[in-house]
Amino acid sequence: MADKKRILVTGGAGFIGSHTVVQLIEAGFDVYVVDDLSNAHAHVLDAIASITGVKPGFTCFDLCDSAKTKKLFAEIKPDAVIHFAAKKLVGESVQNPLLYYKTNLQSLVNVVEASIENGCHKIVFSSSCTVYGQPDQNPVSENAPLKKPESPYGNTKRICEEILQDTVKAQNLQVVSLRYFNPVGAHASAMIGEYPLGAPSNLMPVLTQTAIGKRPGFSIFGNDYNTPDGTCVRDYIHVVDLANAHVAAIHLLLNRDNTPVYLVYNIGTGSGVSVKEIVDAFERVNGLKLNYEYAPRRAGDVEQVWANNSMALKELGWKAEIGLDQMVASAWKWEQHLNKYEKSIQQS
Repeated sequence: MADKKRILVTGGAGFIGSHTVVQLIEAGFDVYVVDDLSNAHAHVLDAIASITGVKPGFTCFDLCDSAKTKKLFAEIKPDAVIHFAAKKLVGESVQNPLLYYKTNLQSLVNVVEASIENGCHKIVFSSSCTVYGQPDQNPVSENAPLKKPESPYGNTKRICEEILQDTVKAQNLQVVSLRYFNPVGAHASAMIGEYPLGAPSNLMPVLTQTAIGKRPGFSIFGNDYNTPDGTCVRDYIHVVDLANAHVAAIHLLLNRDNTPVYLVYNIGTGSGVSVKEIVDAFERVNGLKLNYEYAPRRAGDVEQVWANNSMALKELGWKAEIGLDQMVASAWKWEQHLNKYEKSIQQS
C-alpha cells in the first residue's frame, strides 16, 4: 500500500531490533533495516519473513559512515526512525571506552543529521535505565536525577540523550527516548531471540546456555546486597512488550504535529525481581536444575533498580503484559530452537 508509513530501524537485526521489526510489520508499517551485523546475524531477516510473511528491506553498513547514512536516507525517505544501532556490552565498554564513545555517539549524530536533511523529523531513541545509576529511591521515575553511569556504555546513552535534547531545541525535531530496563525472553515462535556473538554478558542467555550445555555453569555475582535474598534486583521485561513500546512511540510521534518535542518514558514492568528469583523461576517453569555458584560482587553493578512506568501507561497507552514465567519459558524455547539450527548448520 502506497500510504504505509515507512520506518527505518537501525540495528534492526539485533535482539530488540528484530522483535520490534516484527511488531512494526504486524502493525501495518513498511519497515527498512540497516545493520552492520557486528553483533547480529543476517538469517534473522529470513526469520522475520517467516513470522510475518514480509521480508523487510535491508542494507548492511556501519552508520559511522556519514556519506552512506545520508545516501540511505535520501533513497528510502523514512517517515520515522527507530535508532537501536550501538555497541552495548558493559564490560567491553570499560576495557575499550573510545570504541564505545566513537561508535555510539558518531552513529547517532550521523542518523540525526541525515534525518533532518531528508525531512524526517521523528526519532525514537533506544536509551537505558543505566542513565539513573543507583537511584535514590525505587521505583525510579523519569524525573529522577541522572547520575554518572557506572560504565562508558551507560554514559554513551546519557550523552546521546543530551545530544538529542540539544538538537530538539535548535531544530524541528520530535524525539522519544525509551529508557528500558532489562529485556529478556523471545518471540513466541522461537524463531528470533537473544543470540549473542561470543560470551554472553546478560543473565538470561547465561542461564539458557548453561541449561543446554554450552556452559558448564555460571556465577551469581554477590549474595550480600541489601535485598530480600542478597542478590541484585532488576526490572526484567519481555522483549515483545518492549518492542510494542516502540510501536506505541511511533504512533505517538506520527500522530503529533511538527512542534519540536523531547519525551522520555521508562519501559519496565514496574516490579523488581532478584537474580536468584529469575534463576529459581527458570528452574521451576522449565523443569531444570542449573549449576551455579555465588561469587563476589562485580564492579559497577547497581544494587537494585526498577521502573515507575506510570508515564508510559498515561501517555503511550502502553504497559507490560507478559509475566516472569512466560519470560523464562520463551527464552528456553528459543535456546532449544537455536541449538537445533546451529547443529543443522554444522552438519550442512
